Amino acid sequence: MPSNPVLSLIVPFYNEEESLPMLLDQICQAMEEQELHALFELPFTFELLMIDDGSTDGSSGFIRKQIDRRPEVKLVSLQKNFGKTAALAAGFRYASGEVVVTLDADLQDDPFTVKELVAKLQEGYDLVSGWKRQRNDPLSKTIPSRIFNTTTRLLTGIELHDFNCGLKAYRKKVVASLDLHGEMHRYIPVLAEWNGFRVTEIPVKHNARRFGRTKFGASRVFPGLFDFFTVLFITRYLRQPMHFFGMLSLISFLAGFGISLYVTIGKIFFNQAVVNRPILFLGILLIIVAVQFFSIGLLGEMLTRDTSSTPDYTVRETVNVDEDR
Repeated sequence: MPSNPVLSLIVPFYNEEESLPMLLDQICQAMEEQELHALFELPFTFELLMIDDGSTDGSSGFIRKQIDRRPEVKLVSLQKNFGKTAALAAGFRYASGEVVVTLDADLQDDPFTVKELVAKLQEGYDLVSGWKRQRNDPLSKTIPSRIFNTTTRLLTGIELHDFNCGLKAYRKKVVASLDLHGEMHRYIPVLAEWNGFRVTEIPVKHNARRFGRTKFGASRVFPGLFDFFTVLFITRYLRQPMHFFGMLSLISFLAGFGISLYVTIGKIFFNQAVVNRPILFLGILLIIVAVQFFSIGLLGEMLTRDTSSTPDYTVRETVNVDEDR
């Protein structure tokens, strides 16, 4: 295999032993299509990065056996189940292709759609996300997903129908710019858009799950909401935290000052009582909170001068992977 394939496929998996044999066959067949090869100017080569997110079944063992007969397959095994965001971050770290495509391992994403994503990418976009227009999932998964997508679209202004589709194509520069933590994988299009990259989506085929049970559902709604506020802060205010906390400080101070001024005017001109008035305590509290917000913003500005980030995962071992990455 050439040291630098033009296409990197990243497949995070967790206990998908039954799905993996069919998935690998489908991927290899999809990679043989001449329509896909024609999209690249260089001779077409690809790598398949299988990211084991702490599986406890025979998934990892199956991939090991495939590496001997399929040299394009590479395995990265995480120390434990860190979650999809960490698995994708590990895949992005080891991917070497100029184009990177991610897809899920549960056979619901169609590998034969990769050529359509890459073709759209070459129209000048930096990230192309799949849109599962016709979903084959239970209501316990589709309803939370619809709420999530609608809320994210309204709050970010990014006109995508499906932010969390596992089937996506990226240019290498987009992958290099991502710093993923928590469960931020669902907000990758938001991170890319706010970093100045061109983002779009195309409808993709979505299959029903054939084996096992889904790992996602309504329980992920609130963690996803909290991650959204994290993404909002780190994309808009990470380098200038005083812009965020300073605005909160200003609002709190003006409200507290206005209340205090009202009480003072009432005392001076109308001889109103000041002692034991709840509104006075509210004004004092708001001024104190304003000082605290300002102090947090100032400390944030100081901390941004010397920050470092570490990954949210540890790798147990790699097989057939370039460790220099």
